[in-house]
Amino acid sequence: MPLFRRRDERPPSRAAEPRSSHLDEGEGADWRSFDSVAEAYDRLFAPNLGLVADDLVKLLEVSPGHRVLDVGTGTGVGARAAARAAGPEGVTVGIDPSTGMLRAAARAGGGPGYAAATSIDLPFRDGTFDRLLANFVIAFFPNYQTAFFELLRVLKRGGRLAVSAWGPGDNEDELRRTWRGVAEEFAEHEILQDVADRAIPWEERFSDRNVLKDTLHEAGVRDIWIELRHYRFQMGRDDWLSGREITPVGRFLRQALGPELWETFRNRSRQVFAERFPSPLNDFRDVVLAAGHKP
Repeated sequence: MPLFRRRDERPPSRAAEPRSSHLDEGEGADWRSFDSVAEAYDRLFAPNLGLVADDLVKLLEVSPGHRVLDVGTGTGVGARAAARAAGPEGVTVGIDPSTGMLRAAARAGGGPGYAAATSIDLPFRDGTFDRLLANFVIAFFPNYQTAFFELLRVLKRGGRLAVSAWGPGDNEDELRRTWRGVAEEFAEHEILQDVADRAIPWEERFSDRNVLKDTLHEAGVRDIWIELRHYRFQMGRDDWLSGREITPVGRFLRQALGPELWETFRNRSRQVFAERFPSPLNDFRDVVLAAGHKP
Protein backbone atom coordinates (compact mmCIF):
# COMPACT_ATOMS: atom_id res chain seq x y z
CA MET A 1 0.00 0.00 0.00
CA PRO A 2 1.42 3.43 -0.91
CA LEU A 3 2.44 5.57 2.05
CA PHE A 4 1.39 8.93 0.66
CA ARG A 5 -2.10 10.22 0.01
CA ARG A 6 -3.00 11.34 -3.50
CA ARG A 7 -3.24 15.07 -4.02
CA ASP A 8 -6.94 14.79 -4.89
CA GLU A 9 -7.83 13.06 -1.63
CA ARG A 10 -9.48 15.51 0.72
CA PRO A 11 -7.83 16.18 4.10
CA PRO A 12 -9.96 16.39 7.24
CA SER A 13 -11.51 19.75 8.09
CA ARG A 14 -9.41 22.13 10.14
CA ALA A 15 -10.40 24.17 13.14
CA ALA A 16 -9.33 27.77 13.51
CA GLU A 17 -5.91 28.33 15.05
CA PRO A 18 -5.51 30.47 18.18
CA ARG A 19 -4.12 33.96 17.82
CA SER A 20 -2.43 36.26 20.29
CA SER A 21 -3.64 39.70 21.27
CA HIS A 22 -0.13 41.11 21.67
CA LEU A 23 1.76 40.22 18.49
CA ASP A 24 0.61 40.22 14.91
CA GLU A 25 1.48 37.52 12.38
CA GLY A 26 4.19 39.55 10.71
CA GLU A 27 6.04 40.12 13.96
CA GLY A 28 5.77 36.46 14.92
CA ALA A 29 6.80 34.85 11.66
CA ASP A 30 10.60 34.83 12.12
CA TRP A 31 11.07 34.04 15.79
CA ARG A 32 8.67 31.07 15.73
CA SER A 33 10.58 29.31 12.93
CA PHE A 34 13.19 26.69 13.81
CA ASP A 35 14.86 26.90 10.39
CA SER A 36 17.62 29.32 11.40
CA VAL A 37 18.59 27.41 14.58
CA ALA A 38 18.46 23.82 13.30
CA GLU A 39 22.21 23.15 13.52
CA ALA A 40 22.48 24.59 17.04
CA TYR A 41 19.31 22.73 18.09
CA ASP A 42 20.78 19.45 16.88
CA ARG A 43 24.03 20.01 18.76
CA LEU A 44 22.52 21.30 22.00
CA PHE A 45 19.22 19.44 22.39
CA ALA A 46 19.30 16.26 20.32
CA PRO A 47 21.46 14.21 22.74
CA ASN A 48 19.08 14.81 25.65
CA LEU A 49 15.88 14.52 23.61
CA GLY A 50 17.24 11.27 22.22
CA LEU A 51 17.22 9.71 25.69
CA VAL A 52 13.48 10.31 25.94
CA ALA A 53 12.93 9.17 22.34
CA ASP A 54 14.58 5.85 23.16
CA ASP A 55 12.14 5.39 26.05
CA LEU A 56 9.16 6.25 23.82
CA VAL A 57 10.23 3.67 21.24
CA LYS A 58 10.42 1.05 23.99
CA LEU A 59 6.90 1.96 25.10
CA LEU A 60 5.71 1.62 21.52
CA GLU A 61 7.07 -1.94 21.32
CA VAL A 62 8.42 -1.34 17.83
CA SER A 63 9.28 -4.63 16.13
CA PRO A 64 11.27 -5.40 12.95
CA GLY A 65 9.14 -4.69 9.90
CA HIS A 66 6.88 -2.09 11.51
CA ARG A 67 5.93 1.13 9.77
CA VAL A 68 6.60 4.01 12.18
CA LEU A 69 5.78 7.72 11.94
CA ASP A 70 7.66 10.29 14.04
CA VAL A 71 5.55 13.47 14.23
CA GLY A 72 7.48 16.71 14.80
CA THR A 73 10.72 14.84 14.27
CA GLY A 74 12.93 17.95 14.46
CA THR A 75 16.45 16.78 13.69
CA GLY A 76 15.34 13.16 13.65
CA VAL A 77 16.28 11.70 17.04
CA GLY A 78 12.95 9.91 17.44
CA ALA A 79 12.90 8.70 13.84
CA ARG A 80 16.40 7.25 14.15
CA ALA A 81 15.51 5.49 17.41
CA ALA A 82 12.43 4.00 15.75
CA ALA A 83 14.39 3.00 12.63
CA ARG A 84 16.88 1.06 14.75
CA ALA A 85 14.01 -0.91 16.28
CA ALA A 86 12.08 -1.41 13.02
CA GLY A 87 15.18 -2.64 11.23
CA PRO A 88 15.93 -2.63 7.50
CA GLU A 89 12.69 -4.47 6.74
CA GLY A 90 10.64 -1.72 8.42
CA VAL A 91 9.78 1.80 7.23
CA THR A 92 10.29 4.88 9.40
CA VAL A 93 9.24 8.39 8.39
CA GLY A 94 9.80 11.66 10.26
CA ILE A 95 7.67 14.72 9.49
CA ASP A 96 8.21 18.33 10.53
CA PRO A 97 7.13 21.72 9.15
CA SER A 98 10.70 23.07 9.41
CA THR A 99 12.79 22.34 6.32
CA GLY A 100 15.90 23.48 8.18
CA MET A 101 15.37 20.83 10.85
CA LEU A 102 14.65 18.19 8.20
CA ARG A 103 17.88 18.97 6.38
CA ALA A 104 19.80 18.43 9.61
CA ALA A 105 17.91 15.18 10.19
CA ALA A 106 18.64 13.90 6.68
CA ARG A 107 22.36 14.65 7.03
CA ALA A 108 22.51 12.43 10.12
CA GLY A 109 21.30 9.41 8.10
CA GLY A 110 20.30 6.41 10.19
CA GLY A 111 17.61 4.98 7.93
CA PRO A 112 14.47 7.13 8.18
CA GLY A 113 12.87 9.05 5.37
CA TYR A 114 11.62 12.60 5.97
CA ALA A 115 8.81 14.80 4.68
CA ALA A 116 7.80 18.41 5.32
CA ALA A 117 4.28 18.34 6.76
CA THR A 118 2.16 19.62 9.63
CA SER A 119 0.31 17.57 12.21
CA ILE A 120 -3.10 18.71 10.93
CA ASP A 121 -2.51 17.68 7.30
CA LEU A 122 -0.45 14.50 7.11
CA PRO A 123 0.30 13.38 3.53
CA PHE A 124 -0.44 9.71 4.26
CA ARG A 125 -3.33 7.36 3.61
CA ASP A 126 -5.61 6.14 6.40
CA GLY A 127 -4.14 3.34 8.50
CA THR A 128 -0.63 3.57 7.04
CA PHE A 129 1.43 3.16 10.22
CA ASP A 130 1.77 0.46 12.89
CA ARG A 131 3.36 2.82 15.39
CA LEU A 132 3.41 6.59 15.93
CA LEU A 133 5.49 8.73 18.29
CA ALA A 134 5.44 12.43 19.10
CA ASN A 135 8.40 13.48 21.22
CA PHE A 136 7.91 16.91 22.89
CA VAL A 137 5.72 18.16 20.06
CA ILE A 138 2.08 17.96 21.21
CA ALA A 139 2.40 21.19 23.23
CA PHE A 140 3.20 22.99 19.94
CA PHE A 141 0.06 21.81 18.10
CA PRO A 142 -1.97 24.89 17.06
CA ASN A 143 -5.14 22.82 17.52
CA TYR A 144 -4.54 19.62 19.45
CA GLN A 145 -8.01 18.14 18.82
CA THR A 146 -7.54 18.35 15.05
CA ALA A 147 -3.96 17.08 15.32
CA PHE A 148 -4.86 14.00 17.37
CA PHE A 149 -7.69 13.20 14.96
CA GLU A 150 -5.21 13.31 12.09
CA LEU A 151 -2.60 11.24 13.94
CA LEU A 152 -5.12 8.51 14.67
CA ARG A 153 -6.33 8.62 11.07
CA VAL A 154 -2.96 7.45 9.74
CA LEU A 155 -2.54 4.83 12.49
CA LYS A 156 -3.75 1.29 11.89
CA ARG A 157 -6.43 -0.27 14.09
CA GLY A 158 -4.59 -1.85 16.97
CA GLY A 159 -1.60 0.41 16.32
CA ARG A 160 0.21 2.06 19.22
CA LEU A 161 0.88 5.75 19.86
CA ALA A 162 3.33 7.27 22.37
CA VAL A 163 3.88 10.94 23.29
CA SER A 164 6.05 12.96 25.65
CA ALA A 165 5.69 16.39 27.26
CA TRP A 166 7.65 18.37 29.83
CA GLY A 167 6.35 17.83 33.34
CA PRO A 168 4.84 20.39 35.74
CA GLY A 169 6.81 23.25 37.19
CA ASP A 170 9.24 23.36 34.28
CA ASN A 171 9.65 27.12 34.52
CA GLU A 172 9.94 27.08 38.31
CA ASP A 173 13.36 25.44 38.62
CA GLU A 174 16.26 27.67 39.59
CA LEU A 175 18.05 27.58 36.24
CA ARG A 176 15.06 28.70 34.16
CA ARG A 177 13.86 31.14 36.79
CA THR A 178 17.28 32.81 36.80
CA TRP A 179 17.46 33.02 33.00
CA ARG A 180 13.92 34.42 32.80
CA GLY A 181 14.83 36.97 35.47
CA VAL A 182 17.67 38.27 33.33
CA ALA A 183 15.42 38.29 30.27
CA GLU A 184 12.88 40.39 32.16
CA GLU A 185 15.54 43.04 32.70
CA PHE A 186 15.27 43.59 28.93
CA ALA A 187 11.59 42.85 28.18
CA GLU A 188 8.37 42.96 30.19
CA HIS A 189 7.14 39.77 31.83
CA GLU A 190 3.77 39.98 30.07
CA ILE A 191 5.39 40.19 26.63
CA LEU A 192 7.67 37.20 27.25
CA GLN A 193 4.76 35.18 28.61
CA ASP A 194 2.70 36.03 25.55
CA VAL A 195 5.56 34.87 23.33
CA ALA A 196 5.79 31.56 25.18
CA ASP A 197 2.01 31.07 25.05
CA ARG A 198 1.93 31.69 21.31
CA ALA A 199 4.84 29.43 20.48
CA ILE A 200 3.95 26.55 22.82
CA PRO A 201 0.24 27.05 23.56
CA TRP A 202 -0.40 23.75 25.38
CA GLU A 203 2.78 23.37 27.45
CA GLU A 204 1.01 23.87 30.77
CA ARG A 205 -2.00 21.74 29.77
CA PHE A 206 0.02 18.67 28.83
CA SER A 207 2.38 18.95 31.78
CA ASP A 208 -0.54 17.56 33.83
CA ARG A 209 -0.54 13.80 33.24
CA ASN A 210 -4.20 13.47 34.19
CA VAL A 211 -5.22 16.12 31.67
CA LEU A 212 -3.04 14.48 29.02
CA LYS A 213 -4.62 11.10 29.73
CA ASP A 214 -8.12 12.59 29.42
CA THR A 215 -7.15 14.33 26.16
CA LEU A 216 -5.84 11.11 24.65
CA HIS A 217 -8.97 9.24 25.72
CA GLU A 218 -11.23 11.91 24.20
CA ALA A 219 -9.22 11.60 20.97
CA GLY A 220 -9.96 7.88 20.83
CA VAL A 221 -6.82 6.33 22.36
CA ARG A 222 -7.47 3.38 24.65
CA ASP A 223 -5.60 1.34 27.30
CA ILE A 224 -3.59 4.45 28.13
CA TRP A 225 -0.47 4.05 30.23
CA ILE A 226 1.01 7.27 31.65
CA GLU A 227 3.97 8.07 33.89
CA LEU A 228 5.92 11.05 35.21
CA ARG A 229 9.57 10.12 34.71
CA HIS A 230 12.64 11.96 36.01
CA TYR A 231 15.71 12.73 33.88
CA ARG A 232 19.05 14.38 34.54
CA PHE A 233 20.61 16.21 31.62
CA GLN A 234 24.17 17.49 32.02
CA MET A 235 25.45 20.39 29.93
CA GLY A 236 28.22 22.94 30.05
CA ARG A 237 27.07 26.31 31.34
CA ASP A 238 27.68 28.12 28.04
CA ASP A 239 25.91 25.38 26.09
CA TRP A 240 22.92 25.55 28.44
CA LEU A 241 22.66 29.32 27.93
CA SER A 242 23.06 28.92 24.17
CA GLY A 243 20.18 26.45 24.33
CA ARG A 244 17.93 28.99 26.02
CA GLU A 245 18.83 31.54 23.36
CA ILE A 246 17.40 29.35 20.57
CA THR A 247 14.11 28.66 22.36
CA PRO A 248 11.11 30.65 21.06
CA VAL A 249 11.52 33.23 23.83
CA GLY A 250 15.23 33.52 23.10
CA ARG A 251 14.64 33.92 19.37
CA PHE A 252 12.02 36.59 20.04
CA LEU A 253 14.40 38.48 22.31
CA ARG A 254 17.13 38.44 19.69
CA GLN A 255 14.76 39.82 17.08
CA ALA A 256 13.23 42.42 19.40
CA LEU A 257 16.43 43.72 21.01
CA GLY A 258 18.60 44.13 17.94
CA PRO A 259 22.32 43.26 17.73
CA GLU A 260 23.70 45.65 20.35
CA LEU A 261 21.18 45.02 23.13
CA TRP A 262 21.19 41.30 22.34
CA GLU A 263 24.92 41.11 23.04
CA THR A 264 24.38 43.07 26.24
CA PHE A 265 21.73 40.54 27.29
CA ARG A 266 23.99 37.59 26.43
CA ASN A 267 26.89 39.05 28.44
CA ARG A 268 24.61 39.80 31.37
CA SER A 269 23.16 36.26 31.44
CA ARG A 270 26.63 34.72 31.35
CA GLN A 271 27.81 36.97 34.15
CA VAL A 272 24.84 36.03 36.35
CA PHE A 273 25.18 32.31 35.67
CA ALA A 274 28.95 32.34 36.29
CA GLU A 275 28.28 33.88 39.69
CA ARG A 276 25.52 31.43 40.68
CA PHE A 277 26.10 28.07 38.98
CA PRO A 278 29.11 25.80 38.45
CA SER A 279 29.82 24.21 35.09
CA PRO A 280 28.72 21.68 33.94
CA LEU A 281 25.10 22.16 34.97
CA ASN A 282 22.87 19.32 36.15
CA ASP A 283 19.48 20.03 34.60
CA PHE A 284 16.84 17.90 36.33
CA ARG A 285 13.64 17.59 34.30
CA ASP A 286 10.31 15.84 34.79
CA VAL A 287 8.81 14.34 31.65
CA VAL A 288 5.30 12.96 31.11
CA LEU A 289 5.33 9.80 28.98
CA ALA A 290 2.09 8.33 27.67
CA ALA A 291 1.21 5.41 25.40
CA GLY A 292 -1.96 3.71 24.20
CA HIS A 293 -3.52 2.08 21.17
CA LYS A 294 -6.13 2.79 18.51
CA PRO A 295 -9.04 0.35 18.94
